[in-house]
Amino acid sequence: MKNNLEILKRCGVRPTPQRIAVVKYIFESKGHPDADTILENVRKTCPTISRATVYNTLNLLVAKGLLQTQILKGRTVIFDPNTQKHHHFVDDATGKVFDIPWDTLKVSQNKTLQGFQVRDYQVIMRGRRES
Repeated sequence: MKNNLEILKRCGVRPTPQRIAVVKYIFESKGHPDADTILENVRKTCPTISRATVYNTLNLLVAKGLLQTQILKGRTVIFDPNTQKHHHFVDDATGKVFDIPWDTLKVSQNKTLQGFQVRDYQVIMRGRRES
């Protein structure tokens, strides 16, 4: 497990107790939380943290390349600590988001789209996860 303080220092972000708490939650949750979920959970250990501090910290972590943002559930922005290339599966029954390894899927002809220069792509699948 990465040291939360070191994660911030390595990216040139001044570590504060609030930022450390946000990083700790994000990287230990192994999920795809939205900002309100992060705020709710971080307040359990850091009760005075404000919504603005959470949003500012999340935006800073995105700018530093530590998180990616995705809009996978309606219009809610989720934060993804997995910055490696991968796809997503959204379970219709639970709303849970799963990372799908990049090599699992093959997208053909993505470089032959007439009139477009493809820089990046991601497949988002929706359905039900079988138990």
